Amino acid sequence: TGGIACGKSEVGRILKKIGFDVCDADHIAHALMKKGTPVFQQIVDYFGEEILSADREISRPYLGEIIFKNSSEREILNQMVHPVVRTHLEQWILEMEQAGKRAAALVPLLFESKMNDLAWDSILCIESNNGLVLKRLKKRGINQEAAVRRLTSQMSLPEKMKRAEYVISNSGSLEFLEQTTRETVNRIEAEREL
Repeated sequence: TGGIACGKSEVGRILKKIGFDVCDADHIAHALMKKGTPVFQQIVDYFGEEILSADREISRPYLGEIIFKNSSEREILNQMVHPVVRTHLEQWILEMEQAGKRAAALVPLLFESKMNDLAWDSILCIESNNGLVLKRLKKRGINQEAAVRRLTSQMSLPEKMKRAEYVISNSGSLEFLEQTTRETVNRIEAEREL
């Protein structure tokens, strides 16, 4: 887990590279919100058809504008999406355990959604400094005001770091991030063998 634009996806790519099966909770949520799914219908019924793009899919940027301006609307959306994501993650964890695979899940809102009580072996928090985070969000086309709204809508990074068992810093080069990720994985696996 970690804050927005802290490098969770990059750590996910590194974990894949070193032999992990990686599940991204955001990808699950996006799939659940596709046209024709029960979650899609629930969201459209509540937020209205104006959230749909020309192809009649949910416009995530438009929906994002709504929910990052209004915390109660964000909470309603989370109540529609998080329980279904949780069910998918529970099933995935079970499958990974039964197959004896090395596995990791990227769950941005792990603590906010209370999914930290799932059967995780360890919780890692990816952190980065605010200046870099804002630069990364700008590269994604998110302006400063919207970026700050998104940052403040999540649990604070120091709080996430405090709740996690391990912290990986992503304020340097990609090489440093990979080295730190590999070292952290080695440490976790060594501690599990004790």
